Amino acid sequence: MKTHIKSIRPFVGAKNYNISRQFYKDFGFEEIKISEKLSYFQSGNFGFYLQDAYVKDWIDNTMVFLEIVNVEAHASNLKKLNLEEKYNGVRISEIQYNDWGKEYFVHDPSGVLWHVGAFKMA
Repeated sequence: MKTHIKSIRPFVGAKNYNISRQFYKDFGFEEIKISEKLSYFQSGNFGFYLQDAYVKDWIDNTMVFLEIVNVEAHASNLKKLNLEEKYNGVRISEIQYNDWGKEYFVHDPSGVLWHVGAFKMA
């Protein structure tokens, strides 16, 4: 069976929904509010659902890979926003250079781990 996928939209939980909503807007996503406890955050054709739900084991094990074109520029621009000072628990790592490509890490206010990176071209 051949499936024609239009999108994949993971669900991400939030310890404090309103703080996480503002964080993701600052991060560069546009919010589409679906209900009082669910929003869709998008950038272009890509996005994820943020829900007002916190299960520690789930949040502590949630990772999302955000593939971008220019890791250095993205990291530099993100660090200029001072998100680590604005939001408790937010951490932004330095860029790691690997055999497969490069990435840096962002922990959101709830502890969700974002890998922000680019793959080497073949």
